[in-house]
Amino acid sequence: MGFDAMTLYRVAHGLKKRGVPLLPAVLRKAIYYLHSSYIPEDAELGEGTQLGYGGIGVVIHKAAKVGRHVLISQQVTIGGRSGLEGAPVIGDYVRIGAGAKVLGNIHVGDFAVIGANAVVVKDVPSGAVVAGVPAKVIRQDADPLTTYQREMGLLPARTPPKLTQVPRPSAQASAR
Repeated sequence: MGFDAMTLYRVAHGLKKRGVPLLPAVLRKAIYYLHSSYIPEDAELGEGTQLGYGGIGVVIHKAAKVGRHVLISQQVTIGGRSGLEGAPVIGDYVRIGAGAKVLGNIHVGDFAVIGANAVVVKDVPSGAVVAGVPAKVIRQDADPLTTYQREMGLLPARTPPKLTQVPRPSAQASAR
């Protein structure tokens, strides 16, 4: 077990839920100094959520809600927008590319993919792939679960069909 930002966050979040007053803040500062990240113990990060490269440069709003099994790459910001209330809500099995910004009171649907350096300021439908500044839907998957499994390498390897050899006629049979 390493001391990446997610591990330290989980410990801080658990202590905060148990009412420990000082140690969660110390762990938040440790995350900041070790990983150049701000991941408050108040943020809700679902089980199985991972931070790419140990969470280098990740900033998450304290009111943000992140679903289960989300992959957050390095240098990602999940935060609010000036003058607007609320923070992003990110669904399950979402993948967020390096340097992406997810800003404001928006909802990102399950199985969505946010491209690297995208700036997301509007809701993202489930199974959509978004990219650009501001982010726009560039593809909508009809079956996002299968696409996710294929791209993450979770589907079993396909076995090639077995070829049966056709018996060749012997030289005597062809002479007749």
